[in-house]
Amino acid sequence: MVKALADRLAEALTEKLHQDMRREMWGFAPNESLDTQDLLSIKYQGIRPAPGYPSQPDHAEKTTMWKLGNITEATGIELTDSLMMHPGASVCALVFAHPKSSYFAVGKVTNEQIVDYAARKGTTVDAVETWLRPILSYDV
Repeated sequence: MVKALADRLAEALTEKLHQDMRREMWGFAPNESLDTQDLLSIKYQGIRPAPGYPSQPDHAEKTTMWKLGNITEATGIELTDSLMMHPGASVCALVFAHPKSSYFAVGKVTNEQIVDYAARKGTTVDAVETWLRPILSYDV
């Protein structure tokens, strides 16, 4: 029960932080007043895709985020070998404020795309296939 409550509080804090970003930090929605249904319907400006979700399916990008932001040092949140965050009631995302930004889903990807992506990331095709297995358009 405590874990479930911690997860809910983390998500609620994420919503509040995103609201503060829109209203105060970025200042493009100072009078924004959205109810719960508006928030669930994403009636606000900007998006915050998270690793592992349809618009950012590669969990391995968390390692890049952690390195660039010194996340472990700054927050104490660590990544496990399977790239889960510890403590579990943690959230991470990229936040985009552009008025035309919108959520999307990455569709099925081909072997050619995986080979190219692996080369650009400087990793192996096997590693990329492991993390992106749910969206592969072919069998491994």
